[in-house]
Amino acid sequence: MQTQPQDVVHGFLTAVQQGKFDQVAAALHPQVQWSQPGHNRLSGLKHSRDEVFGMVGAMQELANGTLTLTEVDLLSTNGTQVACRVHWRAAQPSGVVLDVDNLDVYTIEDGLITQVQVFTTDTAQEDAFWGQ
Repeated sequence: MQTQPQDVVHGFLTAVQQGKFDQVAAALHPQVQWSQPGHNRLSGLKHSRDEVFGMVGAMQELANGTLTLTEVDLLSTNGTQVACRVHWRAAQPSGVVLDVDNLDVYTIEDGLITQVQVFTTDTAQEDAFWGQ
């Protein structure tokens, strides 16, 4: 029995929330294509699971370990794609805060996330938080 795309995404995001990075890694295809929005040092296309983990590590460092996925709403599924709204919060020691919704679109193939397109509701806030 093949895992449904929404189940893969739900499991992935639950693992992110719980800090279960072995499960996060297991859900991502080794050559996942991840598009991060904005015009900051973390923006752009990541071409592998290792690049995604490098980006997330940099995010946690810049956020002083406070980056938290606080809400997840699975919105809809269309074939192998799942769209969901996620909410992120983080704070830097300087007092700069990130409090933003993203709309993520995940593509699932053979039970793995092969592509992620992230849309932010506030590019300026993200750019200011992550910096150049």
